[in-house]
Amino acid sequence: MLNNLRADFIAVRDANLQQGWWQRHPAMRNFRVLFHFTFPAVVTYRFGHWVEGVRIPVLRQLMWIFASIVRRIVAIITGVYIMPRAEIGPGLIIRGWSGIFVGAVKVGANCTLNPGVMITNGARRIGDNVYFGAGSKTLGDVTIGNNVVVMPNSLVLTDVRDNTTIVGVPARIKLRGGRPKIFKSALLKNAGAPQVFRTPLANNNGNGKAAEPQPAKVSGKE
Repeated sequence: MLNNLRADFIAVRDANLQQGWWQRHPAMRNFRVLFHFTFPAVVTYRFGHWVEGVRIPVLRQLMWIFASIVRRIVAIITGVYIMPRAEIGPGLIIRGWSGIFVGAVKVGANCTLNPGVMITNGARRIGDNVYFGAGSKTLGDVTIGNNVVVMPNSLVLTDVRDNTTIVGVPARIKLRGGRPKIFKSALLKNAGAPQVFRTPLANNNGNGKAAEPQPAKVSGKE
């Protein structure tokens, strides 16, 4: 639990692009993570998932009651509910509150959830470095590969292969390249070019460097 939670902490800290004097001080950057509006939901999920593995009688029941109460309070405040039986890898980021539900599914590392995302229990597996845009829904018995971007308001009903951006209701338009990008505010003088949002863990070229993203290209139906 602690290793995953530490990776979540680092992911939230490094994803913050806001400028200020505090960016030059590591202690202040770490301190601000504690006040990130959805980080309590991540902590609550990690604790609840850990409690599911406790096998000591009585203690397990007491901790389960405590975890359930805290989980419901946090869900009311943040609008984020992640079932404790979900298996989510390290580096989880929740980038907004309200209407987020994750069922008892297996999710890889570096998953990003935006407001309105729903992932139901039927999903077989979700890979590493998957970005769920705001309002996207994943329903049914589907598998989502690594380095996938699910565009906002998309409805995923079929399997999605690796390194893909998918969009539509239902999601059928598939584009090559699945590494989401983040943009600095256009109001900043040094906004610059978009940056790749987190380096994939599962897609490297063997020398420790991340593979270069492929240019987007419409491929139609599979």
